[in-house]
Amino acid sequence: MNNPQDTSIQYLKGIGPKRAKVFNNLGIKTIFDLFYYFPRRYEDRTNLVTVSQLKEGEAQTIKAQVLALGLHNSWRRKSFNITEAEVADETGRIPCVWFNQPYIKEYLKPGSKVILHGRVERYGVKLQISNPEFEFISNDSEDTLSAGRIVPVYSLPERLGQRSFRKIMKTALDEYLPKINDCLPYDIRSRNSLENLAKSLINIHFPENFGLQEKSYTRLAFEEFFLFQVPLVLRKLKREDKSGIAHKIGGAMQKAFVLGLPFKLTRAQDKVIQEIKSDMAGLKPMQRLLQGDVGSGKTVVATIAAVMSIEGGYQAVLMVPTEILAKQHYEKINYQLSALSGKLKEIKVALLTGSTTDKEKNRLYDDIKEGRMDLIIGTHALLEARVRFKNLGLVVIDEQHKFGVGQRALLPGKGLNPDVLIMTATPIPRTLAITLYGDLDISVINELPPGRISIETILFNGEDRGKAYEIAKEELRRGNQAYIIYPVIEESSALDISGAKKMYAELKAGEFKEFKLGLIHGKLKREEQDKVMSSFKNKKINLLISTTVLEVGIDIPSATCMIVEHADRFGLSQLHQLRGRIGRGSSVSFCLLISDSKSQEASARLLAMVKYNDGFKISEEDLKIRGPGEFFGREQHGLSELRIGNPLVQMQLLKKAREEAIRLLKLDPHLTDRQNQLVKERLLQKFPEYEQMMLVG
Repeated sequence: MNNPQDTSIQYLKGIGPKRAKVFNNLGIKTIFDLFYYFPRRYEDRTNLVTVSQLKEGEAQTIKAQVLALGLHNSWRRKSFNITEAEVADETGRIPCVWFNQPYIKEYLKPGSKVILHGRVERYGVKLQISNPEFEFISNDSEDTLSAGRIVPVYSLPERLGQRSFRKIMKTALDEYLPKINDCLPYDIRSRNSLENLAKSLINIHFPENFGLQEKSYTRLAFEEFFLFQVPLVLRKLKREDKSGIAHKIGGAMQKAFVLGLPFKLTRAQDKVIQEIKSDMAGLKPMQRLLQGDVGSGKTVVATIAAVMSIEGGYQAVLMVPTEILAKQHYEKINYQLSALSGKLKEIKVALLTGSTTDKEKNRLYDDIKEGRMDLIIGTHALLEARVRFKNLGLVVIDEQHKFGVGQRALLPGKGLNPDVLIMTATPIPRTLAITLYGDLDISVINELPPGRISIETILFNGEDRGKAYEIAKEELRRGNQAYIIYPVIEESSALDISGAKKMYAELKAGEFKEFKLGLIHGKLKREEQDKVMSSFKNKKINLLISTTVLEVGIDIPSATCMIVEHADRFGLSQLHQLRGRIGRGSSVSFCLLISDSKSQEASARLLAMVKYNDGFKISEEDLKIRGPGEFFGREQHGLSELRIGNPLVQMQLLKKAREEAIRLLKLDPHLTDRQNQLVKERLLQKFPEYEQMMLVG
């Protein structure tokens, strides 16, 4: 058990089997995982500020003693409690307040010496520190990891303290760091002036100074980018060696389909279609990412590609993340294809989802296998082993970030190197996309269809909820439709937020009693969800109360208003996706966000929503606010959690890492050379699901 990569965290001094479970929940299973659990920030405790030096509006750190402590309810909301502590040092005293965190009273006691870090705000005529983080301190001489130095601060669960975590980290580094191997080959480190791994890990956790911390950050970010790029580059190189299908492009069926559409394609759509045609006509299998904002017309582009595949005698498949969306695509595409009826060969379209009956599934399995179905639209049900194609020519995956990496790879595997088109309505800046999705060619639809009017987004606090309701009522009285979105189904007193079920009953009997209301959420049976959506689509329901089940793809042109309650509980991209459910007709539409949050991050998200309608700009803001680690979750891009690298601010470093990955793989595509063995081992440890894809044949 000498190798940190193979040694369970439970064998580290001070852990044991019981405590190991807490670490496992943080994603720390081995000593090596612990090394890569990086601080989220640092406090320079070589020179803390005093109470008298605190400045309003800044996040600052002080060392103080607790004088008194109390807990009381807010006079505005009885369910809202406030913990307040008076703290002092030799220069003065200041109150600290925590909202809805009553457990703090159990930890802090009068007489305790603490380090506090938080934002200094004005409340009336006095300053206070709001929701500060705190940790207890002993004599500085006894605690050299937590005082008198640059101190790391980690994201930890409530019952795991910063001081004890630092001691555990230091013990691990002292004992196991000499046994760690550097996966970056020496020549790559030398060319890019990078520190070695051991020195970088020491100075990322316990930096001697901020200069060494910065060098360590650069080294570890480069390593992360490099390991991110190797599988992408390898997949692209392998694809260039494969032979795919050379489709016959520009046939009568495709031309007739475009002419039969009830609208004219935009210039951006035409450009993307030409790029897809060029790919599909070539012998190399297409691997193209299609980025486009909500409502930009990606689906019709995908349908045209499907028609091209079908015209040449091949089958096409479209996989989407939800049954509601699959059914909507099925109905819409069937309607569009009906224009070909009687003129050219009829295109047979099938719908396959989890709720398709067993009898119908068995019939479809046979029809698909025997080639009696040309275009198959469905959900994850398409991935089942019994789904076999006679001649699969094109795979289209919509909302690709909703599927796991393994899932996305399964569908193309059901054909012989079919063309693949991946679509997303969560766009990112093109230069970033080229580098992050290095195995894909990228197309962008950057304009909306003519006649689409931008949506007016307005932010309200809870006290002004009535104004938002009035705007919604006005739209309903005009004969339009509206949504009210809640973050949860059931009301949560712990989170102090309303739920869709309770508010449906209240609004139906109160504010919106003159209208017909419907309720939809994820716990309803699929048939019930379909029934509610059908009623809404047919205008039997005026106002739909919903959770985020609506996030993807519902297309109701007469829906012109959306109210989002507790909007601060949603991510920025999620809010933009929700907003995309309105404004799909030619009428002015309103997205009304309601929030009482005082959080800076939440405010930044909501103000970005008010300011921008462009999905690319929204995505850029989302990246800035959340950081890439959360934005590029493992499922979305499938390779790395980007725990430390930030492609927004380290684009040049990412490009260098990509260049090094290309150089390495062109010389040694299977990573068999001795100096590349550690790269191979690290990749397999980090991405075991990629073994076959990356390193075979």
